[in-house]
Amino acid sequence: MMTRRTLLAHATATAALTPALSQAAPADPREMASHIPDLRMQGNEQIAMLVYPGFTALDFVGPYHFLAGIPGATIHLVTNQPDLRPVASDLGMAVQPTVTMADCPADLTVIFAPGGTTGTLAAARDENTIAFMRDRASRAKYVTSVCTGSLILGMAGALKGRRATSHWSVVPLLSQFGATPERSRIVRDGNVITGAGVSAGIDFGITLVAELRGRPMAEAGVLMAEYAPEPPITGGTLETARPEIAGLLQMGLQRFVEEAKTLKPMS
Repeated sequence: MMTRRTLLAHATATAALTPALSQAAPADPREMASHIPDLRMQGNEQIAMLVYPGFTALDFVGPYHFLAGIPGATIHLVTNQPDLRPVASDLGMAVQPTVTMADCPADLTVIFAPGGTTGTLAAARDENTIAFMRDRASRAKYVTSVCTGSLILGMAGALKGRRATSHWSVVPLLSQFGATPERSRIVRDGNVITGAGVSAGIDFGITLVAELRGRPMAEAGVLMAEYAPEPPITGGTLETARPEIAGLLQMGLQRFVEEAKTLKPMS
């Protein structure tokens, strides 16, 4: 079956990225691949992506699109529920998990948490979820989140002493977890990589693919996704939004932010 993963593997292996190759006669894919610096086709990454009731779908789907396309990587969709029933996002779109927290591999390449609002608060207050995240984060090569998923990492103690970002509404609150808040699209501090709100999950996914398998693999993923954003409406940050729009959303999120202020890392 031809999938995005097999297409990406083929495209990456056969891409001629130098003028010399592009002007030459058709070459064997393996020969062409040998001329691409930092091309890493082989790997067996174990990537665990947490899902919980009320997560924001794009926080999850953006990274998933790019990570699931990595040839050889295994993606574990980890539910914090007791069985493998589909888990509904905050807007109702459901994801079919592949494994429970109890059955998730102990040693991971990547542990990831998406964000949300009330669903995220519930996950951040759930002792089993935080125990799972703390345990896997203690051994994972990369500890990651997008949007308010950073609150879950914070509750698990994974942000202490690190720079981190989140959705603009709660970035300042990361200091509650011993982190240094930073308003950036992607923030990396050591093995902790955090993304800003929702759409930043796409940038996060690309960043992580480049980290795991090198820039050529990430470039192939970007082209496969035709990721060349030209937003029809600007104003996607507090700095660029009209004040009245920013104020409206800040008011709408006020209750969530006040609840998030009560989160304290679990011992």
